[in-house]
Amino acid sequence: MPAVEKIAISSKINRERGKPVTHYTCVKLLVVHNHFRPGGVRRVIELATPHLLRAAKPGFDEVVLVGGEAPDEAWWRRFAGQAAPARATGAFDRSLGYWSERRARPDAMRRRIRNLLESLIPAGRECVVWAHNQSLGRNLILTQELQRLCAERRVKLVLHHHDWWFDNRWQRWPEMRAAGFRTLKTVAQVILGTPPNVRHATINRRDSRILEAQIRKQAGWLPNPTDTGAAASRQDTRRARQWLAAKLDDDAPVWLLPCRLLRRKNVAEALLITRWLRPESWLVSTGGTSSAEEEAYASVLDQTARQQGWRLRLSILAGSEERTPRVSELLAASEAVLLTSLQEGFGLPYLEAAAARRPLIARALPNIMPDLRRFGFRFPHTYDELMVAPSLFDWKKERGRQERLFSAWLRRIPANRRRLAGVPELLAGDRAPLPFSRLTLTAQLEVLSRPVEESWEACARLNPFFVAWRQLAGEGRLASVNWPAKATQYLSGEAYARRWNRLLATQNARPEGDGVALAAQDQFIRERLMAANLFPLTWNTRT
Repeated sequence: MPAVEKIAISSKINRERGKPVTHYTCVKLLVVHNHFRPGGVRRVIELATPHLLRAAKPGFDEVVLVGGEAPDEAWWRRFAGQAAPARATGAFDRSLGYWSERRARPDAMRRRIRNLLESLIPAGRECVVWAHNQSLGRNLILTQELQRLCAERRVKLVLHHHDWWFDNRWQRWPEMRAAGFRTLKTVAQVILGTPPNVRHATINRRDSRILEAQIRKQAGWLPNPTDTGAAASRQDTRRARQWLAAKLDDDAPVWLLPCRLLRRKNVAEALLITRWLRPESWLVSTGGTSSAEEEAYASVLDQTARQQGWRLRLSILAGSEERTPRVSELLAASEAVLLTSLQEGFGLPYLEAAAARRPLIARALPNIMPDLRRFGFRFPHTYDELMVAPSLFDWKKERGRQERLFSAWLRRIPANRRRLAGVPELLAGDRAPLPFSRLTLTAQLEVLSRPVEESWEACARLNPFFVAWRQLAGEGRLASVNWPAKATQYLSGEAYARRWNRLLATQNARPEGDGVALAAQDQFIRERLMAANLFPLTWNTRT
């Protein structure tokens, strides 16, 4: 049994006794994340870590995953094998997870986290800490203690920002205040602090430019690595098709939405596209929900689909990873791939679809498309918005619903930043066609509840590109893209390790003062509160 599994088991035992985990040896590389559930962040860790271990000079001799809960055992075994000859271990304790899911007293939680981190980062030993998505603000006590201890012990800390708490996630603000972080300035100092030992990594160029303008060479662009050799074999693809047919009790074509079940994934839009373009197909999503607050969204979607008889199967890979196909195998077994997210930091499904040589239908997310073009990709089936006729939903009720939800959402934002918010599209104009993405889930389901041909006839003229794609889908001629050679320069594991090491090796980093972090955060907030970035699906945790 790998050492990592032994440690995971013993850490669970210690957790049940209510004691911090204190028996770990010194490590060379600590990889910190609040959880290791399936998703984009875990995939980046899985793909990048072996390359970081190999490229380091002097090399890392041990890597420790640190988080609030352990990953699936099958994933553990793969990760430990890929890390060899470096020793892979793990330290898991609930205090390192999402604060909102624990609601412990902040002072008690801080003591527990401090004791654990001090055991993992002993004084006088060389170490690098690679901390993921602390920018979500789900456990600022952990982030602050990491910053404090790494500065005290002169340890390099890479804060790797995949998503941001202020990006349509203002429910985090009262949560962070309850944990003891009462001002926006304090939050900025924790997430975007600039001690000389800290480096900040972003996954898209737009975010990187904002940080680089404020904190200069302590920030860098680190586009996610992609495994272009992950295409499934014919045998694995055949097995995945058989597995899907058994799970669906149907061998109809599958259109795949490779994502966890989050509101921002805008699943109903993917279902509408599937029903319009290929009504005999199933829309299948892969991962489960990532937190308790997403359960209501998932439940409403699932129950409505079952009641209406829609060909929708959610979270087909949720559960043990030991007995399920890998995402790359499901991609190969699917007829088409969809990405209908409202917002993404990087958009891994764009690249997964290209690597699997599957047709992709996707929203052209404005912060991601410039990077994809830089990598050499030209996806033929992308769109800005899917427009719908107002006759397909109760416009008056939807307007009242959005007024209430938006007003409540605004009250979560500090008063001195509230004035920056734009006006949502439906509330800014009269009854007129508008993007499906700008509706609440309730209105989206009203549109979906109309007969397919009725909604299609009402919307086809508003979306002429879908007319052409519908014919191509029916003929099996939706286009995939070849992997461009240029992309390897940016997205290979070796390229990733070079960029990571370059950021880590920056020598002239210096403290920039308290105002720099707040200025960078305010610039992000100003952009995220523009009308173009406001989506009703993200305004509440219900529907």
